[in-house]
Amino acid sequence: MKKIPAAFLALLLLVSCNSGEKETDISAIKDLIKQGSFEEAETRILHYSASNSQSAEEKISWAWEVDRMHRIALDFNKTESEALEYIRQYFPEVTPQQMRSWEASGALECMMINGEKRYFSRAFRNLFRIDSLCLSRYEEVSGPAVDPKASLLQEHLPKVADLTKKTGASRVEPRTYTITYTLTVPANTVPDGEILRAWMPLPRTDIPRQYGFRLLTASEPDYIISPDSYIHKSIYMEKPAIKDRDAVFEYTFTYTALAEYHHIDYQKDVLPYDTLSPVWMEYTKQVLPHIVTTGAVADLAKIITGTETNPYLQLQKIFSYISLNYPWAGAREYSTIESIPLYVLDNGHGDCGQVSLLFISMCRSLGIPARWESGWMLHPGEVNLHDWAEAYLEGVGWIPVDQSFGLQPEPLPLFYAGGLDSYRMVVNSGIGGAFFPAKTYPRSETVDFQRGEVEWRGGNLYFDSWQYQLQVHQ
Repeated sequence: MKKIPAAFLALLLLVSCNSGEKETDISAIKDLIKQGSFEEAETRILHYSASNSQSAEEKISWAWEVDRMHRIALDFNKTESEALEYIRQYFPEVTPQQMRSWEASGALECMMINGEKRYFSRAFRNLFRIDSLCLSRYEEVSGPAVDPKASLLQEHLPKVADLTKKTGASRVEPRTYTITYTLTVPANTVPDGEILRAWMPLPRTDIPRQYGFRLLTASEPDYIISPDSYIHKSIYMEKPAIKDRDAVFEYTFTYTALAEYHHIDYQKDVLPYDTLSPVWMEYTKQVLPHIVTTGAVADLAKIITGTETNPYLQLQKIFSYISLNYPWAGAREYSTIESIPLYVLDNGHGDCGQVSLLFISMCRSLGIPARWESGWMLHPGEVNLHDWAEAYLEGVGWIPVDQSFGLQPEPLPLFYAGGLDSYRMVVNSGIGGAFFPAKTYPRSETVDFQRGEVEWRGGNLYFDSWQYQLQVHQ
C-alpha cells in the first residue's frame, strides 16, 4: 500500500479546518442577523469577506444581506416611547402586559435591532386596523374610517355588472386618463457629472383591459420604452447630475382603461382543466419565495375549500376567507420579507400585494392557475400603488381578482372575485422580472414595480434617496 505524503495530509487537514471555520462563520453571521444584531453581523460579514476567497455569486449574496439589514432598519425606525405616546391617545392606561400581547400577536409589529426594541414605521396606526378591540376604540375616539371610494363604487359596480349582462361583453365603461409622472433625485445625492439612470412605470399595451397608450411629453428626448415581453412595463431615462440642482425625470401620457366583469354559470361555463396546457403548467407552479404551494398555505387552502371541487367556487371561498380574516395594514418593504404569503399567515394581516400573493399561492396549491397583476389605482380621492391578481378558469379564460378590495356591499359582494373597476393602470404582469435596459445593481423593490428604480455608477439609490409623484389630470 502506498503511503500518503505527510505534506499532503497536512494540506487536507488545513482545508478541512478552513472549511469547518467557514461553515462556523456563516452560521454565526446568520444567527446574528436573525437576532437583529445588524451592526455586529455587518462587521462579521466584512471580516469574513476579507479572509475568505469567494465566488462572485457569494460576494453578491453577502452584499445583499448588508443592504437588506439597512432596509429593515429604515422600516423599523420608531421607539417604544413613541409607541406609548401614540397608543395612549386611545388607551391612556395601557399596560406593559398589553403591549407585549399586541407584539406577540403581530398586531404591533416590532423587532430587536442592535439591542434596542424598534417598531415598524406604520405599526402604530396598523394596530388600530388589525386588533378588533383597538379598532373599536379607534372608532369611538376618531369616528369610523371613511372610504373615499365607497360612493363611487356603489354606483360604478352595479353599472358595470348591468352593462356586461346586457351587452354580453366582459369589458365596458371606458375611462381615458392623462397622467404626469415625476421622479426627483435631490441635488447632490450623487457627485456632479455622474449619470443617473431611472426606470419608471407605464401602462401595459398587451392586455385587453387597457388601450390607446400615447406618450405626450418626456423630459429626456432619448428615452427607451420596454417591450411587452418584459413583465415590468417601463420608460427608461438617464441624465447627468448637476451640482446643487435637483435631477428631475418627467413624462406625460394618455391611455384608456376598461372595467371587466364575468357572469359565470359555474355548472355550465367552467370546464375541467387541461393539465397538459401551457397555461395550466406555468401558472400552477410554485415559485419561491413568494408563490408557495406547499406546507401551511396548501393545508389552509384545503381546509377553506373542504369538499368543494369546482374551481370557481373554490376561488370564491378563498377570496371570502382572506377578506374576512386578514385585514389590510400598511406593509413593510417587500424586499425585507423572506416569504410574503407566510408573512401574512404568521402576522394575520397584509396589504394589497401581500394578500394577493397569498390568494395566488392558495389557488395554485389547488391546481387553479393564478398570476400577479399590479400598477396603480386611480379612483378620485384615492390614487395609489395597487396590486391584484388574475385566475384562469377553463372554458372562461382569465378573470381579474382584487383580493384587497374584498367583499362589497349587496347586491354584488363578490364583484372583485371576477371583476375589476375602470380605475386602473396595469404596469406589471408578474413579479421579480428583469428590466429593459438591464439594471446593474439590486432593485429597491425586488417583487413589484410601481414607484420606479434609480441607480448610478456607484450603486442603487434606495427609496429614501428620491421622491416620485403620479398626477392624474382631471
